[in-house]
Amino acid sequence: MKNLSVLSKRPARFVRVQIVMLLFLFLAAKASVGQTKIAKDPAVIGRWDITIDKEGKSLPSWLEVQKSGTHTLIGRFTYAFGSARPISEVRPNDGKYSFSIPPQWEEGSRNMDFEFEVNGEVLKGTMVYTDGKTYNFTGVRAPLLIRTKEPVWGKAINLFNGKDIKGWHTDGKNQWIVESGVLRSLHSGANLISDKIFNDFKLHIEFRYKQGSNSGIYLRGRYEVQVIDTKSGEPEPINNQFSSIYGFLPPNKMMAKNPGEWQSYDITLVGRIVTIVANRTTVICREVIPGITGGAINSKEGEPGPILIQGDHGPIDYRNITITPAK
Repeated sequence: MKNLSVLSKRPARFVRVQIVMLLFLFLAAKASVGQTKIAKDPAVIGRWDITIDKEGKSLPSWLEVQKSGTHTLIGRFTYAFGSARPISEVRPNDGKYSFSIPPQWEEGSRNMDFEFEVNGEVLKGTMVYTDGKTYNFTGVRAPLLIRTKEPVWGKAINLFNGKDIKGWHTDGKNQWIVESGVLRSLHSGANLISDKIFNDFKLHIEFRYKQGSNSGIYLRGRYEVQVIDTKSGEPEPINNQFSSIYGFLPPNKMMAKNPGEWQSYDITLVGRIVTIVANRTTVICREVIPGITGGAINSKEGEPGPILIQGDHGPIDYRNITITPAK
């Protein structure tokens, strides 16, 4: 009778065991899904202010890394000159990352190859340049530059007195002159840099270029607003033409006048948010500047900086330069 009793209880016990096993598998699967949901993105994702040590010179550059789909990393890179260029893939390998980009304005035909590692808010790595030489670089996470309050504007300051270049200096041999209240660079030469530095501001500036000429206005010395002979009425303005933030933000409408005519920009920069009014028409409205553009004085985005006027790309005239800084 005892054996019959045991046999009669086995099916129920087996059922309980199966229920426990199913419950265990369910909880394990749920935990696995939960871990997938809360898995953190790799620390490399984000924007980085880069400084490359190249033959004793500190070259400001910029890197952005983001996800494409579930696991592939892509990005953008700005070298010391030129525009932001796409990175098709940032490849992880044993705790390090690497990517390769073709030359843009650099001499040579080989790719620029980068390898680096991330440690918290800092990255370090090497760049193999188009000449085959290897250089070290470091980077820090770029600041968000978010302002929590609307700016309170101070008094307007005339940056150009109409007589000489007092309050400005050049980054090379000076070719800038003043004629009849006009600040002129008659040929390619040095860039002109304001002695004063600024954080958030409103800038009014007027300019005139010859056919085919090219200049730029660098906000805080880091973000170039393009000044270039561009045909008016272009159907699809792009991000390297008149009134663009070079390589990043195109205007929504092309408002360029003909060469030889005076034109104007009214630019407001608050944190990373920029608004550009070209010839009395808003062409960029409260857009975010992702990072520094080629030709920046440095990559220290969290710091105030000067107004830099590009003088190394051809003849250009400026006048009526007024800045209103935030208090």
